[in-house]
Amino acid sequence: MRQRPDTRLRAAGIALIVVAAASLLIPPAGCSRQEAVKTLNISGSTTLLTMTEAAGQLFEEKNPGVRVMVQGGGSSVGIEDAANGTADIGTSSRDLAEEEKDLGLVDHKVAIDAICIIVNPSNSVSNLTTEQAAGVFRGRVTSWNQVGGDDSPIVLVNRDEASGTREAFWKKMLDKQPFDRYAVILPGTGQVRSVVANARDAIGYISVGFVTDDVKTVSISGVSPTKGNVVAKKYGLSRSLHYFTKGDPKGLAKQFIDFVLSSQVQEEIVGVEFVPVNE
Repeated sequence: MRQRPDTRLRAAGIALIVVAAASLLIPPAGCSRQEAVKTLNISGSTTLLTMTEAAGQLFEEKNPGVRVMVQGGGSSVGIEDAANGTADIGTSSRDLAEEEKDLGLVDHKVAIDAICIIVNPSNSVSNLTTEQAAGVFRGRVTSWNQVGGDDSPIVLVNRDEASGTREAFWKKMLDKQPFDRYAVILPGTGQVRSVVANARDAIGYISVGFVTDDVKTVSISGVSPTKGNVVAKKYGLSRSLHYFTKGDPKGLAKQFIDFVLSSQVQEEIVGVEFVPVNE
């Protein structure tokens, strides 16, 4: 006949299980419940994505227990997320539209940018007049030989309507005239650069901070999109880049914006891609 287990052994086993389970609920040494991770949510402009991620990483290093979560989606998404509280900070590469000015958003300019027209490096065209550039993106100029290039059709690459870069380009270059409706539409700066880098007859526009050696910038009426020309206000396709908050920023949002506007971050991170606001 099988004997019943020793009740003392069972009790000891149960006690061990309880202790083990309780230990899982005890935070590691040096990390109390009061020191739980705090999260700062940021969304919006793909132009500002890389810069904000880099600043966020440095901010985390200097502030243990803080996580900076950065997402793209476009400037319109950032403005909407900041307005409805989905994001603590909404990033944007455009100014607020008239209908957005009553959303209670506060503007924090964090950088100055130049929008560059880019072509494939094999393209012989290096300069366009303002009228030629506008004609290309409106679909009035359809072959490269119309602007001094080869006899080949222009492959036009545009951004989607959520893009602040698209809106700024539309206002400054096209004077709010419609884009060519047959252009290729892409959702991000990186995609535009990739297509132009791989398509010999393509043309698009991106932020100066995203220009790499696999694309070539085009001067506008003889003025190249350099940071020096932006600072000297010689290059017309320049703009401010923004962080928006719902009302005056508080807590982590204020700390992060102050951090990005600090001389260290402006010089070491913002200045790598854009023109610091203090210039």
